[in-house]
Amino acid sequence: MHPGAIAAVTPDKPAVIMAATGRVVTYRQLDEESNRLAHLLRAAGLRPGDHVAFMLENHPLFLAVAWAAHRSGLYYTAVSSRLQSEELAYILNNCEARVFISSAALADVATSVTGGTPGVEVRLMLDGVAPGFASYEEATAGQPTAPIEDECQGADMLYSSGTTGRPKGVKPTLSKAPLDAAGPMLQLVQFLFAPSADSVYLSPAPLYHAAPLRYCLTFQRLGATIIVMERFDAEEALALIERYGVTHSQWVPTMFIKMLKLPPGVRERHDLSSLRCAIHAAAPCPVPVKERMIEWWGPIIHEYYAGTEGNGFLYVSSEDWLKHKGTVGRSLLGVVHICDDEGNELPPGEHGTVYFSGGPEFVYHGDPGKTRSVQDPMGRGWTTLGDIGHLDEEGFLYLTDRRSYMIISGGVNIYPQEAENLLVTHPKVADVAVFGVPDPEMGEQVKAVVQPVSAQDAGPALEAELIDFCRAHLAHYKCPRSVDFRDELPRHPTGKLYKRLLRDEYWPAV
Repeated sequence: MHPGAIAAVTPDKPAVIMAATGRVVTYRQLDEESNRLAHLLRAAGLRPGDHVAFMLENHPLFLAVAWAAHRSGLYYTAVSSRLQSEELAYILNNCEARVFISSAALADVATSVTGGTPGVEVRLMLDGVAPGFASYEEATAGQPTAPIEDECQGADMLYSSGTTGRPKGVKPTLSKAPLDAAGPMLQLVQFLFAPSADSVYLSPAPLYHAAPLRYCLTFQRLGATIIVMERFDAEEALALIERYGVTHSQWVPTMFIKMLKLPPGVRERHDLSSLRCAIHAAAPCPVPVKERMIEWWGPIIHEYYAGTEGNGFLYVSSEDWLKHKGTVGRSLLGVVHICDDEGNELPPGEHGTVYFSGGPEFVYHGDPGKTRSVQDPMGRGWTTLGDIGHLDEEGFLYLTDRRSYMIISGGVNIYPQEAENLLVTHPKVADVAVFGVPDPEMGEQVKAVVQPVSAQDAGPALEAELIDFCRAHLAHYKCPRSVDFRDELPRHPTGKLYKRLLRDEYWPAV
Protein backbone atom coordinates (compact mmCIF):
# COMPACT_ATOMS: atom_id res chain seq x y z
CA MET A 1 0.00 0.00 0.00
CA HIS A 2 3.01 2.32 -0.49
CA PRO A 3 6.22 2.41 -2.58
CA GLY A 4 8.35 0.76 0.13
CA ALA A 5 6.07 -2.26 0.30
CA ILE A 6 6.04 -2.56 -3.50
CA ALA A 7 9.83 -2.13 -3.71
CA ALA A 8 10.32 -4.96 -1.22
CA VAL A 9 8.53 -7.37 -3.58
CA THR A 10 9.23 -6.02 -7.09
CA PRO A 11 12.13 -3.57 -6.76
CA ASP A 12 12.94 -3.40 -10.48
CA LYS A 13 9.39 -2.86 -11.66
CA PRO A 14 8.84 0.52 -13.37
CA ALA A 15 6.99 2.93 -11.11
CA VAL A 16 7.23 5.75 -13.67
CA ILE A 17 7.96 5.77 -17.39
CA MET A 18 8.38 9.16 -19.05
CA ALA A 19 6.58 9.11 -22.39
CA ALA A 20 8.91 11.28 -24.48
CA THR A 21 12.28 9.99 -23.25
CA GLY A 22 11.41 6.49 -22.03
CA ARG A 23 13.25 7.18 -18.77
CA VAL A 24 12.26 4.67 -16.10
CA VAL A 25 12.08 5.18 -12.34
CA THR A 26 11.80 1.78 -10.64
CA TYR A 27 9.97 1.17 -7.39
CA ARG A 28 13.31 0.76 -5.62
CA GLN A 29 14.45 4.14 -6.94
CA LEU A 30 11.11 5.76 -6.08
CA ASP A 31 11.26 4.43 -2.52
CA GLU A 32 14.90 5.29 -1.94
CA GLU A 33 14.63 8.75 -3.51
CA SER A 34 11.58 9.63 -1.41
CA ASN A 35 13.25 8.32 1.74
CA ARG A 36 16.39 10.38 1.15
CA LEU A 37 14.36 13.54 0.73
CA ALA A 38 12.23 12.69 3.79
CA HIS A 39 15.40 12.48 5.90
CA LEU A 40 16.57 15.82 4.48
CA LEU A 41 13.24 17.43 5.37
CA ARG A 42 13.53 16.15 8.93
CA ALA A 43 17.11 17.40 9.13
CA ALA A 44 15.85 20.82 8.04
CA GLY A 45 13.55 20.84 11.05
CA LEU A 46 10.24 20.02 9.37
CA ARG A 47 7.81 18.01 11.47
CA PRO A 48 4.32 16.63 10.77
CA GLY A 49 1.98 19.48 9.92
CA ASP A 50 4.71 21.71 8.43
CA HIS A 51 4.66 22.71 4.80
CA VAL A 52 6.73 22.06 1.67
CA ALA A 53 6.06 23.35 -1.86
CA PHE A 54 7.45 22.26 -5.22
CA MET A 55 7.16 23.69 -8.71
CA LEU A 56 8.22 21.15 -11.32
CA GLU A 57 7.40 20.28 -14.88
CA ASN A 58 6.27 16.69 -15.43
CA HIS A 59 9.65 15.52 -14.16
CA PRO A 60 10.80 11.91 -13.60
CA LEU A 61 11.18 12.63 -9.86
CA PHE A 62 7.96 14.61 -9.42
CA LEU A 63 6.15 11.73 -7.71
CA ALA A 64 9.21 10.87 -5.59
CA VAL A 65 9.17 14.43 -4.20
CA ALA A 66 5.45 14.12 -3.49
CA TRP A 67 5.94 10.75 -1.74
CA ALA A 68 8.75 12.21 0.39
CA ALA A 69 6.46 14.94 1.71
CA HIS A 70 3.55 12.55 2.12
CA ARG A 71 5.50 9.96 4.10
CA SER A 72 6.89 12.75 6.30
CA GLY A 73 3.44 13.80 7.50
CA LEU A 74 3.70 17.20 5.80
CA TYR A 75 1.32 19.40 3.94
CA TYR A 76 2.61 19.66 0.39
CA THR A 77 1.67 22.05 -2.38
CA ALA A 78 2.38 21.15 -5.99
CA VAL A 79 2.57 24.52 -7.74
CA SER A 80 1.64 25.07 -11.38
CA SER A 81 4.72 25.24 -13.59
CA ARG A 82 2.97 27.92 -15.65
CA LEU A 83 2.85 30.55 -12.92
CA GLN A 84 4.60 33.88 -13.15
CA SER A 85 6.66 35.45 -10.35
CA GLU A 86 3.88 37.34 -8.57
CA GLU A 87 1.58 34.30 -8.56
CA LEU A 88 4.33 31.96 -7.33
CA ALA A 89 5.36 34.29 -4.53
CA TYR A 90 1.73 34.62 -3.41
CA ILE A 91 1.32 30.83 -3.12
CA LEU A 92 4.66 30.23 -1.35
CA ASN A 93 3.83 32.90 1.20
CA ASN A 94 0.20 31.92 1.57
CA CYS A 95 0.90 28.23 2.16
CA GLU A 96 3.76 29.07 4.55
CA ALA A 97 6.21 26.78 2.78
CA ARG A 98 9.46 26.23 4.68
CA VAL A 99 11.05 24.25 1.83
CA PHE A 100 10.72 25.01 -1.88
CA ILE A 101 11.89 22.62 -4.61
CA SER A 102 12.09 23.47 -8.31
CA SER A 103 14.10 22.50 -11.40
CA ALA A 104 16.62 24.03 -13.76
CA ALA A 105 13.94 24.15 -16.46
CA LEU A 106 11.96 26.59 -14.30
CA ALA A 107 14.92 28.43 -12.76
CA ASP A 108 14.03 31.87 -14.13
CA VAL A 109 10.70 32.03 -12.31
CA ALA A 110 11.88 30.04 -9.26
CA THR A 111 14.80 32.37 -8.56
CA SER A 112 12.78 35.53 -9.18
CA VAL A 113 10.79 35.10 -5.95
CA THR A 114 13.67 34.51 -3.54
CA GLY A 115 13.62 38.01 -2.11
CA GLY A 116 9.85 38.05 -1.77
CA THR A 117 9.42 34.72 0.06
CA PRO A 118 11.27 35.16 3.38
CA GLY A 119 9.52 32.23 5.06
CA VAL A 120 11.26 29.71 2.80
CA GLU A 121 14.25 28.32 4.69
CA VAL A 122 15.54 25.72 2.20
CA ARG A 123 15.55 25.98 -1.61
CA LEU A 124 16.56 22.97 -3.72
CA MET A 125 16.93 22.67 -7.47
CA LEU A 126 16.84 19.54 -9.62
CA ASP A 127 19.08 19.16 -12.68
CA GLY A 128 21.29 22.13 -11.86
CA VAL A 129 21.87 25.03 -9.52
CA ALA A 130 20.83 28.67 -9.50
CA PRO A 131 21.36 31.64 -7.17
CA GLY A 132 19.79 30.96 -3.81
CA PHE A 133 19.21 27.26 -4.54
CA ALA A 134 21.27 24.25 -3.47
CA SER A 135 21.64 21.23 -5.69
CA TYR A 136 18.85 18.75 -4.92
CA GLU A 137 21.03 15.82 -5.98
CA GLU A 138 23.96 16.84 -3.78
CA ALA A 139 21.74 17.64 -0.79
CA THR A 140 20.00 14.27 -0.86
CA ALA A 141 22.94 12.08 -1.92
CA GLY A 142 24.23 11.37 1.59
CA GLN A 143 20.85 10.78 3.23
CA PRO A 144 19.70 7.29 4.32
CA THR A 145 17.52 5.24 1.98
CA ALA A 146 15.61 3.63 4.87
CA PRO A 147 12.35 5.25 6.08
CA ILE A 148 12.41 7.97 8.72
CA GLU A 149 11.52 6.75 12.22
CA ASP A 150 8.35 8.83 12.65
CA GLU A 151 6.89 8.12 9.21
CA CYS A 152 3.19 9.04 8.87
CA GLN A 153 0.80 10.25 6.21
CA GLY A 154 0.71 13.87 5.14
CA ALA A 155 -1.76 15.55 2.80
CA ASP A 156 -1.72 17.73 -0.26
CA MET A 157 -2.81 21.35 0.07
CA LEU A 158 -3.50 22.29 -3.51
CA TYR A 159 -4.60 25.60 -4.95
CA SER A 160 -7.53 26.19 -7.23
CA SER A 161 -6.45 27.25 -10.70
CA GLY A 162 -7.53 30.83 -10.12
CA THR A 163 -9.99 31.13 -13.01
CA THR A 164 -12.09 33.57 -10.95
CA GLY A 165 -9.42 35.46 -9.00
CA ARG A 166 -6.60 34.61 -6.62
CA PRO A 167 -6.14 30.85 -6.24
CA LYS A 168 -7.34 29.37 -2.97
CA GLY A 169 -5.37 26.83 -0.92
CA VAL A 170 -7.63 23.92 0.07
CA LYS A 171 -6.47 22.70 3.47
CA PRO A 172 -7.78 19.33 4.63
CA THR A 173 -7.48 17.83 8.09
CA LEU A 174 -4.15 16.03 8.53
CA SER A 175 -4.68 12.39 9.58
CA LYS A 176 -1.04 11.49 10.45
CA ALA A 177 -2.11 7.86 9.95
CA PRO A 178 0.46 5.11 9.32
CA LEU A 179 1.75 5.14 5.76
CA ASP A 180 0.19 1.78 4.90
CA ALA A 181 -3.31 2.81 6.07
CA ALA A 182 -5.82 2.70 3.23
CA GLY A 183 -7.61 6.04 3.02
CA PRO A 184 -10.91 6.95 1.33
CA MET A 185 -9.25 7.80 -2.00
CA LEU A 186 -7.71 4.34 -2.37
CA GLN A 187 -10.94 2.63 -1.37
CA LEU A 188 -12.96 4.67 -3.86
CA VAL A 189 -10.56 4.04 -6.75
CA GLN A 190 -10.44 0.30 -6.00
CA PHE A 191 -14.22 0.08 -5.83
CA LEU A 192 -14.89 1.99 -9.07
CA PHE A 193 -11.97 1.21 -11.34
CA ALA A 194 -10.48 -2.09 -10.06
CA PRO A 195 -6.76 -1.26 -10.44
CA SER A 196 -4.09 -3.76 -9.45
CA ALA A 197 -0.34 -4.27 -9.51
CA ASP A 198 -0.71 -5.27 -13.16
CA SER A 199 -2.32 -1.96 -14.13
CA VAL A 200 -0.64 0.55 -16.43
CA TYR A 201 -1.97 4.07 -15.86
CA LEU A 202 -1.57 6.80 -18.48
CA SER A 203 -1.40 10.32 -17.06
CA PRO A 204 -1.55 12.86 -19.92
CA ALA A 205 -2.04 16.00 -17.80
CA PRO A 206 0.25 18.13 -15.62
CA LEU A 207 1.02 16.30 -12.38
CA TYR A 208 0.57 19.40 -10.22
CA HIS A 209 -3.19 19.27 -10.75
CA ALA A 210 -5.29 17.50 -8.10
CA ALA A 211 -6.59 14.55 -10.11
CA PRO A 212 -3.31 13.52 -11.82
CA LEU A 213 -1.33 13.87 -8.59
CA ARG A 214 -3.80 11.99 -6.40
CA TYR A 215 -4.55 9.24 -8.91
CA CYS A 216 -0.87 8.62 -9.72
CA LEU A 217 -0.02 8.28 -6.02
CA THR A 218 -3.03 6.01 -5.50
CA PHE A 219 -2.14 3.72 -8.39
CA GLN A 220 1.44 3.53 -7.09
CA ARG A 221 0.11 2.33 -3.73
CA LEU A 222 -0.99 -0.77 -5.62
CA GLY A 223 2.23 -1.22 -7.59
CA ALA A 224 0.94 -0.04 -10.96
CA THR A 225 3.19 1.54 -13.60
CA ILE A 226 2.53 5.20 -14.39
CA ILE A 227 3.13 6.49 -17.93
CA VAL A 228 3.67 10.26 -17.65
CA MET A 229 3.27 12.44 -20.72
CA GLU A 230 5.45 15.52 -20.56
CA ARG A 231 2.73 17.31 -22.53
CA PHE A 232 -0.45 16.13 -24.18
CA ASP A 233 -0.52 15.23 -27.85
CA ALA A 234 -3.62 13.47 -29.19
CA GLU A 235 -1.94 11.02 -31.56
CA GLU A 236 0.94 10.29 -29.17
CA ALA A 237 -1.56 9.44 -26.42
CA LEU A 238 -3.12 6.75 -28.64
CA ALA A 239 0.33 5.43 -29.53
CA LEU A 240 1.26 5.17 -25.84
CA ILE A 241 -1.84 3.10 -25.06
CA GLU A 242 -0.74 0.59 -27.68
CA ARG A 243 2.99 0.71 -26.86
CA TYR A 244 2.66 0.11 -23.12
CA GLY A 245 -0.60 -1.84 -22.97
CA VAL A 246 -2.26 0.92 -20.95
CA THR A 247 -5.17 -0.39 -18.88
CA HIS A 248 -6.33 2.78 -17.09
CA SER A 249 -6.21 6.45 -18.05
CA GLN A 250 -7.65 9.82 -17.07
CA TRP A 251 -8.65 12.63 -19.42
CA VAL A 252 -10.42 15.95 -19.70
CA PRO A 253 -13.03 16.64 -22.39
CA THR A 254 -10.74 18.87 -24.47
CA MET A 255 -8.47 15.83 -24.91
CA PHE A 256 -11.42 13.78 -26.14
CA ILE A 257 -12.27 16.54 -28.62
CA LYS A 258 -8.70 16.67 -29.94
CA MET A 259 -8.55 12.89 -30.37
CA LEU A 260 -11.92 12.82 -32.14
CA LYS A 261 -10.76 15.52 -34.56
CA LEU A 262 -7.78 13.42 -35.67
CA PRO A 263 -8.21 12.00 -39.20
CA PRO A 264 -10.06 8.64 -39.14
CA GLY A 265 -6.99 6.83 -40.43
CA VAL A 266 -4.92 8.11 -37.50
CA ARG A 267 -7.56 7.14 -34.93
CA GLU A 268 -7.85 3.65 -36.37
CA ARG A 269 -4.09 3.09 -36.63
CA HIS A 270 -3.54 2.20 -32.97
CA ASP A 271 -4.60 -0.90 -31.01
CA LEU A 272 -6.47 0.29 -27.93
CA SER A 273 -7.73 -3.13 -26.84
CA SER A 274 -5.72 -3.10 -23.57
CA LEU A 275 -7.65 -0.09 -22.28
CA ARG A 276 -10.18 -1.22 -19.67
CA CYS A 277 -10.99 2.07 -17.97
CA ALA A 278 -10.97 5.65 -19.26
CA ILE A 279 -11.82 8.16 -16.54
CA HIS A 280 -12.76 11.77 -17.21
CA ALA A 281 -13.60 14.82 -15.11
CA ALA A 282 -12.52 18.46 -14.50
CA ALA A 283 -14.87 20.10 -17.04
CA PRO A 284 -18.27 19.45 -18.62
CA CYS A 285 -18.20 17.08 -21.59
CA PRO A 286 -20.54 17.94 -24.48
CA VAL A 287 -23.08 15.17 -25.01
CA PRO A 288 -22.15 14.51 -28.69
CA VAL A 289 -18.46 14.23 -27.73
CA LYS A 290 -19.13 11.63 -25.06
CA GLU A 291 -21.49 9.72 -27.32
CA ARG A 292 -18.75 9.44 -29.95
CA MET A 293 -16.14 8.42 -27.38
CA ILE A 294 -18.33 5.59 -26.07
CA GLU A 295 -19.02 4.51 -29.65
CA TRP A 296 -15.25 4.50 -30.35
CA TRP A 297 -13.83 3.06 -27.10
CA GLY A 298 -16.84 1.15 -25.85
CA PRO A 299 -18.60 1.37 -22.47
CA ILE A 300 -15.32 1.79 -20.56
CA ILE A 301 -15.71 5.54 -20.03
CA HIS A 302 -16.21 6.57 -16.41
CA GLU A 303 -17.05 10.12 -15.33
CA TYR A 304 -16.90 11.75 -11.93
CA TYR A 305 -17.67 15.20 -10.60
CA ALA A 306 -15.62 16.47 -7.69
CA GLY A 307 -13.33 19.33 -6.76
CA THR A 308 -9.97 19.91 -5.13
CA GLU A 309 -12.00 20.67 -2.01
CA GLY A 310 -13.06 17.01 -1.72
CA ASN A 311 -16.46 17.94 -0.26
CA GLY A 312 -18.36 15.53 -2.53
CA PHE A 313 -17.94 12.92 -5.23
CA LEU A 314 -20.41 11.93 -7.96
CA TYR A 315 -19.91 9.10 -10.42
CA VAL A 316 -21.57 7.71 -13.55
CA SER A 317 -20.71 4.67 -15.68
CA SER A 318 -21.13 4.57 -19.45
CA GLU A 319 -24.26 2.46 -19.10
CA ASP A 320 -25.95 4.87 -16.69
CA TRP A 321 -24.80 7.90 -18.67
CA LEU A 322 -26.44 6.56 -21.84
CA LYS A 323 -29.71 6.38 -19.88
CA HIS A 324 -29.17 9.87 -18.43
CA LYS A 325 -27.27 11.72 -21.15
CA GLY A 326 -25.57 14.86 -19.92
CA THR A 327 -25.39 13.85 -16.27
CA VAL A 328 -22.17 14.12 -14.30
CA GLY A 329 -23.28 11.33 -11.97
CA ARG A 330 -24.97 10.39 -8.76
CA SER A 331 -23.45 10.99 -5.34
CA LEU A 332 -21.14 8.44 -3.75
CA LEU A 333 -19.73 10.85 -1.16
CA GLY A 334 -21.82 13.60 0.40
CA VAL A 335 -25.46 14.51 -0.17
CA VAL A 336 -26.30 16.85 -3.06
CA HIS A 337 -28.67 19.78 -2.50
CA ILE A 338 -29.92 22.26 -5.11
CA CYS A 339 -30.69 25.64 -3.56
CA ASP A 340 -31.96 29.03 -4.65
CA ASP A 341 -30.16 32.28 -3.84
CA GLU A 342 -31.68 32.39 -0.35
CA GLY A 343 -30.61 28.84 0.44
CA ASN A 344 -34.02 27.19 0.05
CA GLU A 345 -33.75 23.63 -1.25
CA LEU A 346 -35.32 23.12 -4.69
CA PRO A 347 -37.15 20.05 -6.02
CA PRO A 348 -35.89 17.82 -8.88
CA GLY A 349 -35.81 19.56 -12.24
CA GLU A 350 -35.26 23.08 -10.89
CA HIS A 351 -31.93 24.83 -11.39
CA GLY A 352 -29.93 26.28 -8.53
CA THR A 353 -26.58 26.28 -6.78
CA VAL A 354 -25.14 22.81 -6.13
CA TYR A 355 -24.27 22.23 -2.46
CA PHE A 356 -22.83 19.21 -0.65
CA SER A 357 -23.46 18.06 2.90
CA GLY A 358 -21.97 15.17 4.83
CA GLY A 359 -18.61 15.18 3.07
CA PRO A 360 -15.15 15.94 4.48
CA GLU A 361 -14.64 19.39 5.92
CA PHE A 362 -12.12 21.83 4.47
CA VAL A 363 -11.03 25.44 4.79
CA TYR A 364 -9.34 27.83 2.41
CA HIS A 365 -6.01 28.36 4.10
CA GLY A 366 -5.65 31.76 5.71
CA ASP A 367 -8.89 33.08 4.24
CA PRO A 368 -11.96 32.67 6.46
CA GLY A 369 -13.89 35.03 4.18
CA LYS A 370 -13.46 32.73 1.19
CA THR A 371 -14.33 29.75 3.36
CA ARG A 372 -17.59 31.43 4.42
CA SER A 373 -18.37 32.45 0.83
CA VAL A 374 -18.84 28.81 -0.27
CA GLN A 375 -21.08 27.88 2.67
CA ASP A 376 -24.85 27.91 2.33
CA PRO A 377 -26.68 31.08 3.44
CA MET A 378 -28.70 29.26 6.09
CA GLY A 379 -25.64 28.13 8.05
CA ARG A 380 -26.21 24.38 7.72
CA GLY A 381 -22.56 23.69 6.92
CA TRP A 382 -23.25 22.81 3.28
CA THR A 383 -20.56 23.87 0.80
CA THR A 384 -20.47 24.57 -2.94
CA LEU A 385 -17.92 24.53 -5.76
CA GLY A 386 -19.82 27.40 -7.41
CA ASP A 387 -21.71 25.37 -10.00
CA ILE A 388 -25.34 25.66 -11.11
CA GLY A 389 -27.34 22.53 -11.92
CA HIS A 390 -30.36 20.37 -11.25
CA LEU A 391 -31.16 16.85 -10.09
CA ASP A 392 -33.51 14.43 -11.81
CA GLU A 393 -35.93 12.15 -9.98
CA GLU A 394 -33.27 9.44 -9.64
CA GLY A 395 -30.68 11.74 -8.09
CA PHE A 396 -28.47 12.24 -11.16
CA LEU A 397 -26.92 15.71 -11.33
CA TYR A 398 -26.83 17.83 -14.49
CA LEU A 399 -24.59 20.91 -14.50
CA THR A 400 -25.79 24.08 -16.17
CA ASP A 401 -22.70 26.27 -15.76
CA ARG A 402 -20.61 28.06 -13.17
CA ARG A 403 -22.48 30.86 -11.43
CA SER A 404 -19.64 33.29 -12.18
CA TYR A 405 -20.07 32.73 -15.94
CA MET A 406 -23.80 33.45 -16.07
CA ILE A 407 -24.85 36.15 -18.58
CA ILE A 408 -27.74 38.47 -17.72
CA SER A 409 -29.20 39.95 -20.91
CA GLY A 410 -32.38 42.00 -20.66
CA GLY A 411 -33.06 40.44 -17.26
CA VAL A 412 -32.80 36.88 -18.64
CA ASN A 413 -30.24 34.44 -17.23
CA ILE A 414 -28.16 32.75 -19.95
CA TYR A 415 -25.70 29.96 -19.22
CA PRO A 416 -22.97 30.03 -21.91
CA GLN A 417 -21.93 26.40 -21.44
CA GLU A 418 -24.89 25.34 -23.57
CA ALA A 419 -23.68 27.31 -26.61
CA GLU A 420 -20.06 26.28 -25.99
CA ASN A 421 -20.98 22.58 -25.92
CA LEU A 422 -22.77 22.99 -29.25
CA LEU A 423 -20.22 25.14 -31.07
CA VAL A 424 -17.26 22.90 -30.21
CA THR A 425 -18.92 20.11 -32.21
CA HIS A 426 -18.78 22.18 -35.42
CA PRO A 427 -16.13 20.68 -37.73
CA LYS A 428 -14.40 24.03 -38.25
CA VAL A 429 -14.07 24.80 -34.50
CA ALA A 430 -11.05 23.66 -32.49
CA ASP A 431 -11.96 25.48 -29.26
CA VAL A 432 -14.51 28.05 -28.13
CA ALA A 433 -15.42 30.31 -25.23
CA VAL A 434 -18.80 32.00 -24.80
CA PHE A 435 -19.36 34.84 -22.33
CA GLY A 436 -21.16 38.14 -21.87
CA VAL A 437 -19.91 41.49 -23.16
CA PRO A 438 -21.34 44.99 -22.50
CA ASP A 439 -24.52 45.97 -24.30
CA PRO A 440 -25.92 49.50 -23.74
CA GLU A 441 -29.53 48.37 -24.10
CA MET A 442 -29.60 44.80 -22.75
CA GLY A 443 -26.82 45.03 -20.19
CA GLU A 444 -24.93 42.10 -21.71
CA GLN A 445 -24.95 40.31 -25.02
CA VAL A 446 -23.59 36.87 -25.87
CA LYS A 447 -20.13 36.77 -27.46
CA ALA A 448 -18.22 33.76 -28.80
CA VAL A 449 -14.45 33.66 -29.20
CA VAL A 450 -13.39 30.79 -31.46
CA GLN A 451 -10.13 29.05 -32.25
CA PRO A 452 -10.75 27.70 -35.76
CA VAL A 453 -9.31 24.40 -36.94
CA SER A 454 -7.80 26.29 -39.87
CA ALA A 455 -6.71 29.88 -39.35
CA GLN A 456 -7.60 30.63 -42.98
CA ASP A 457 -11.28 30.10 -42.17
CA ALA A 458 -11.43 32.97 -39.67
CA GLY A 459 -13.59 35.81 -40.92
CA PRO A 460 -17.14 37.06 -41.53
CA ALA A 461 -18.24 33.97 -43.49
CA LEU A 462 -17.37 31.57 -40.67
CA GLU A 463 -18.85 33.98 -38.12
CA ALA A 464 -22.19 33.89 -39.93
CA GLU A 465 -21.99 30.13 -40.37
CA LEU A 466 -21.41 29.56 -36.64
CA ILE A 467 -24.20 31.90 -35.57
CA ASP A 468 -26.61 30.16 -37.96
CA PHE A 469 -25.43 26.75 -36.71
CA CYS A 470 -26.11 27.79 -33.14
CA ARG A 471 -29.54 29.25 -33.96
CA ALA A 472 -30.55 26.04 -35.69
CA HIS A 473 -30.20 24.16 -32.41
CA LEU A 474 -30.77 26.67 -29.59
CA ALA A 475 -33.15 29.49 -28.74
CA HIS A 476 -31.80 32.62 -30.41
CA TYR A 477 -31.32 34.53 -27.15
CA LYS A 478 -28.79 31.86 -26.03
CA CYS A 479 -26.70 32.21 -29.20
CA PRO A 480 -23.78 34.56 -29.82
CA ARG A 481 -24.58 37.86 -31.47
CA SER A 482 -20.99 38.06 -32.71
CA VAL A 483 -17.91 35.86 -33.04
CA ASP A 484 -14.26 36.82 -32.72
CA PHE A 485 -11.36 34.57 -33.70
CA ARG A 486 -8.07 33.76 -31.95
CA ASP A 487 -5.13 31.54 -32.83
CA GLU A 488 -5.38 29.92 -29.38
CA LEU A 489 -7.57 30.27 -26.30
CA PRO A 490 -6.08 30.65 -22.80
CA ARG A 491 -6.78 27.16 -21.56
CA HIS A 492 -5.16 25.46 -18.56
CA PRO A 493 -3.43 22.15 -19.44
CA THR A 494 -5.99 20.40 -17.22
CA GLY A 495 -8.72 21.57 -19.60
CA LYS A 496 -10.07 24.52 -17.65
CA LEU A 497 -10.62 27.64 -19.69
CA TYR A 498 -9.36 30.96 -18.34
CA LYS A 499 -12.56 32.64 -19.49
CA ARG A 500 -12.02 35.54 -17.11
CA LEU A 501 -8.92 36.60 -19.07
CA LEU A 502 -10.93 36.75 -22.30
CA ARG A 503 -13.94 38.40 -20.73
CA ASP A 504 -11.87 41.12 -19.09
CA GLU A 505 -10.65 42.30 -22.52
CA TYR A 506 -14.19 43.32 -23.42
CA TRP A 507 -15.13 45.07 -20.20
CA PRO A 508 -13.86 48.54 -19.30
CA ALA A 509 -11.63 48.67 -16.24
CA VAL A 510 -13.58 49.65 -13.14
